[in-house]
Amino acid sequence: MRPETKYALSGDVSIAYQVIGGGSIDIVYIPGFVSHLEYAWEDPNTVRLLEGLASFARLICFDKRGTGLSDRNVSIPTLEHRMDDVRAVMDAAGSERACLFGTSEGGPMSLLFSATFPGRTTAMALYGSYARLAWALDHRCGRTREELDARLAKFRSAWGTGATWETFAPSLGRSPGYREWCATFERLSASPGAVAALLLMNYDIDARQALDSIRVPTLVLHRTGDRNIPVEQSRYMARRIPGAKYVELPGDDHSPWAGDVDGLVGEIEEFFTGVRHRPEPDRVLTTILFTDIVDSTRKAVELGDQQWRDLLERHHTIVRAHLGRFRGREIDTAGDGFLAAFDGPARAVRAATAITSDVKKLGVNIRAGVHTGECETMGKKLSGVAVHVGARVASLAAPGEVLVSRTVKDLVAGSGLRFRERGAHQLKGVPGEWHLYAVDWD
Repeated sequence: MRPETKYALSGDVSIAYQVIGGGSIDIVYIPGFVSHLEYAWEDPNTVRLLEGLASFARLICFDKRGTGLSDRNVSIPTLEHRMDDVRAVMDAAGSERACLFGTSEGGPMSLLFSATFPGRTTAMALYGSYARLAWALDHRCGRTREELDARLAKFRSAWGTGATWETFAPSLGRSPGYREWCATFERLSASPGAVAALLLMNYDIDARQALDSIRVPTLVLHRTGDRNIPVEQSRYMARRIPGAKYVELPGDDHSPWAGDVDGLVGEIEEFFTGVRHRPEPDRVLTTILFTDIVDSTRKAVELGDQQWRDLLERHHTIVRAHLGRFRGREIDTAGDGFLAAFDGPARAVRAATAITSDVKKLGVNIRAGVHTGECETMGKKLSGVAVHVGARVASLAAPGEVLVSRTVKDLVAGSGLRFRERGAHQLKGVPGEWHLYAVDWD
């Protein structure tokens, strides 16, 4: 369940931010050159990163001015403006001091912020970043102007197609679902013209003068084969930041949500908290059921607040009664939707049909999706690709329909349940082609 997006005012510019988790320390995540707070939650890889950081901290995320959900019609921002934005977001989130997690182009701003405002910076972790992007005689690990021009030309012609996966997340690029997510992420985060302007601005930044002034504990992380920012950039920073700890990770991904995400999060947790004690999740085969009311907003407007609340209470009572009847476990409830887990797919399908049938008596339709797969369990929580697949299956169901994955159909053979073919589908953010089936229960 994604967090609420709020806005902080930095001068006359609105900066979108989210707060996730409730740990004893605050982390401000300073992203790379573009981001989109809400669409990030459509990618299970990014969710793994965000939930990993939020498992031990109160994580504060934001979209930089000019990108994502923050004000877009603004002039090209300076580092000073962006530092003001970080302070505005921290103030709005009630954070006096925080650890900074700066990735890629978020690194130079993190360097300057920690050097300028050490009283508000507890510690800093930099990933896949740099102090100066441009090549110079005294900085030969930088990018030449010819390399920048070639990059600008490619981004102008291919932005919005998902082409950034090639250098940002090559380990995920073979997944059709990821490339589709990446294409939409590009279009939602910034326009081609804005991207070009941001790349030019970042090319001109030189924060090397701040390295010797860093007095907060600093962790520098980089993947050895990073295809976007060469590893020599982080080696350079680590040698010049007093007392910095340097960790080189295997792989050629640049995006922090690609590759060994758990290893990256573990390094950050240990550095910021002194321990690395994220509990290892249990992995079990689980059947996931998602339900939600069709056209709930329109129905709520028609009924009015009180009658809608009464209807929701009756709806919830019906759902929970059938979960108990078919040995389902309620995992989460958000508004009019339910996420439940079952130890058998046939029971999940029968619970879904019973719920669908009974809530029709209330004058509403629900859509339901069922999928069986390996899930990670930590306490009462469930996570993993199987949960995302279940959500995507449910989103494709028609009003009053129970839709299941082929996995479920194959596992309930001999149960007497009947299905109708619904064809092959691409599930947003999930690799491969998925064959779906509607339960024939009328």
